[in-house]
Amino acid sequence: MNDERPAATLLKSSNIGIVGVGLIGGSIAAALKKRGFNGRIIGIGRNSVRLQDAQTAGLVDEFTTDLTDAAAKCDLIIFCTPVDRIAYGVITAAAKSSPGTLITDAGSVKGSICRELDGRLPGGVTFIGSHPLAGSEKNGFEHADADLFVGRTCVVTPDIATPPEQLERLTRFWETLGMIVVSMTAEDHDAALARTSHLPHVVAAALAATLSPENDELAATGFADTTRIASGDPELWTAILLANADAVSNSLSEYTQQLDEFRAAIVNRDADVLKNLLEEAKRKRDDLD
Repeated sequence: MNDERPAATLLKSSNIGIVGVGLIGGSIAAALKKRGFNGRIIGIGRNSVRLQDAQTAGLVDEFTTDLTDAAAKCDLIIFCTPVDRIAYGVITAAAKSSPGTLITDAGSVKGSICRELDGRLPGGVTFIGSHPLAGSEKNGFEHADADLFVGRTCVVTPDIATPPEQLERLTRFWETLGMIVVSMTAEDHDAALARTSHLPHVVAAALAATLSPENDELAATGFADTTRIASGDPELWTAILLANADAVSNSLSEYTQQLDEFRAAIVNRDADVLKNLLEEAKRKRDDLD
């Protein structure tokens, strides 16, 4: 989006609440500040010391550990907490929110959240799922990046009851941070992310787990690059994988079949089949660049 107007004008929000001021929540705050949002950014969480530090760092204007108190002040609330805590948090916040409030999230799983929220929010309060496809294996607002979202894709998951004006508002929010917004169902999102995000994390973790101490010195850049994402927060990833268990299980089955093809080609010393498998993989990987 090339609109150069300040974020305060574009977003039509005066108070934005960010629940969970870590890497993603902190980067959202930093991006808003950089783009001229002059409303109040309220950091919400459980650790007042960390929230105070985020305020000192200039990411949030105020903070609270009381979600309901913040919800009563905000017209836009973004949940950046682990996926297993989002639905409960949304229900809690929505109960104290004013009509017209928009609530979204940044979780990597959408279906379980949307199903749990279906029919449980008060009239006039809207939840639309979001997943900004940006991040890092690093944690904490100390790694916040105001340009983390620029040029990246954000998936939004409205349903048939979503007010069009709120969908437009949410789309404008992510576009203001520099993202390319695409819309799909929660189920389609989860099936796709199982293949493109959740499966890779399991694969990286499984590969990292095979490294024996005596081989540490021999694990060079190839091993490090392939297993980098295994350094992600185990608690956060446990919640993601269990929340999308069926789709991840299906993706693991497909991956296992692919591994079996490689194994058979190697065991049979079949150079032609092995080369074809490697060429197909190279072509698909090169297409991403």
